Amino acid sequence: MIVFENVTNVFGPSPNDALERLGRGHSRDDILEQTGNLVATQDVSLQVRSGEILVLMGLSGSGKSTLLRCANALVRPARGRVLVNENGGATDLSRADAATLRRIRQRRISMVFQRFALLPWRTLRGNVAFGLEVRGLPWEQTLEIVDQMLELVGLSGWKDKMPHELSGGMQQRVGLARALATNADLLLLDEPFSALDPLIRNRMQGELLALQRDLKKTMLFVTHDLDEALKLGTRVAIMEAGRVIQIGTPEEIVTHPATDYVRKFVSHVNPLNVLRGGSLMRPLASLARAPEETSVVLLDDAGITRCRIDDAGRMTHAWIGDSKATVIAYDGGTNGTPAGAGTLFSCGQDAAIRVAIDAIHRTGQPLLLVTPDGRLVGIVAGREVLKGLSSPAASVTA
Repeated sequence: MIVFENVTNVFGPSPNDALERLGRGHSRDDILEQTGNLVATQDVSLQVRSGEILVLMGLSGSGKSTLLRCANALVRPARGRVLVNENGGATDLSRADAATLRRIRQRRISMVFQRFALLPWRTLRGNVAFGLEVRGLPWEQTLEIVDQMLELVGLSGWKDKMPHELSGGMQQRVGLARALATNADLLLLDEPFSALDPLIRNRMQGELLALQRDLKKTMLFVTHDLDEALKLGTRVAIMEAGRVIQIGTPEEIVTHPATDYVRKFVSHVNPLNVLRGGSLMRPLASLARAPEETSVVLLDDAGITRCRIDDAGRMTHAWIGDSKATVIAYDGGTNGTPAGAGTLFSCGQDAAIRVAIDAIHRTGQPLLLVTPDGRLVGIVAGREVLKGLSSPAASVTA
């Protein structure tokens, strides 16, 4: 969708001097002290994939907001390229002319600001309609789209209200509706929830994820809050001193921190919100087999709970003691999945640790992890859960 190639941003009186010093190996701090130039980002290369939420996360001054602004040319890099896919090709935003930028900003990219940026003299309808008006869309069509977006964010009953009549969370939803109304391919969100109180912020995060499940937009999201980054991000890029020092899924960031800086960030993360069954499990290859029949897998240390697998690894029979067991696909309990005596639960490898805990608690048996086509790949029992809760990193390296 959008690609950053070796993007370097310099703010100050002599950017070329700063770039030359970077080339000679000078540090960011030395350049600032000696020349007054701030190297905001340095040789950043990453790709935002279609349909994902890529979160840029870091402390203040790490360069995340500067990089975000390069994605719609509000800031142009001193060096490097920012490429947006268009019609089978790519447009370099860092060198695009005014007409090209206007077209891309109107149709391809929308932005949600931290401070809402609502027009105080316009109603909610008028604010959401603004981008469509700039595009020149007929008013009747504009109103139809606006009303759809306000309903999508739960504000259809407020469309004739003024911004000052709304709470902070409601105003932020108006900003989100305005960005969605243009049907842009890429949404840029610059710490959109940081000004909200914790309860509203948590609700807005949930609403954004719900919208993403329906709309499957591509989003570049900036935050300095690690919990928010791990909750929202398909992938997370952690920035320090203008560089991306690690990028990966939330689970990869927590279980395999690349540097001491990242390790300090994740040291207090609640593993219940991040870890998945696939990283906790005892894999099939490590499970014992029945001495008399190698196709029978022992699912607990005592060999009381067992299953037989075929040559493809699919379960054909399961037992608890001398009784036949029933294997039920488990969804985390959202539909009241029964857990009677003789029940084993199965889930995909991406099952959250919370789901594993609940499944183990309800059955008193290990949770079976299977592929979409039913092949057994491993189990999660109390041992794996305790290891994951006590030390997230150890759960995948031990």
